[in-house]
Amino acid sequence: MTALLTTIALLLAGHALADYPLQGDFLARAKNRANPIPGVPWYHGLLPHAAIHGGIVGLITGSLALGIAEFVVHGLIDDAKCMGRISYNMDQSLHISCKLCWVVILMLWGTFS
Repeated sequence: MTALLTTIALLLAGHALADYPLQGDFLARAKNRANPIPGVPWYHGLLPHAAIHGGIVGLITGSLALGIAEFVVHGLIDDAKCMGRISYNMDQSLHISCKLCWVVILMLWGTFS
């Protein structure tokens, strides 16, 4: 039970770290294809930001597959927010839901015995 709670706490802390101080103003602005920084392709902001998230999930869970899943899903969610299809609150709710899904997958894989 301790390993499970530790993993949840680390995933949530990793998300806060990656979405705020590690994102910075440049990535936050550059990833927005609806309002890109002139001369900077939007994916040069979105892909590194999603890779930071994927790397953190991979390191915490020890799973390359979950790191890749986080990279893909985080990028899709952030792009939907930037394009105005979802709100900031929905964006954050989806990100947290993903972290809980990764924990459920780890439980199904028998990581927490």
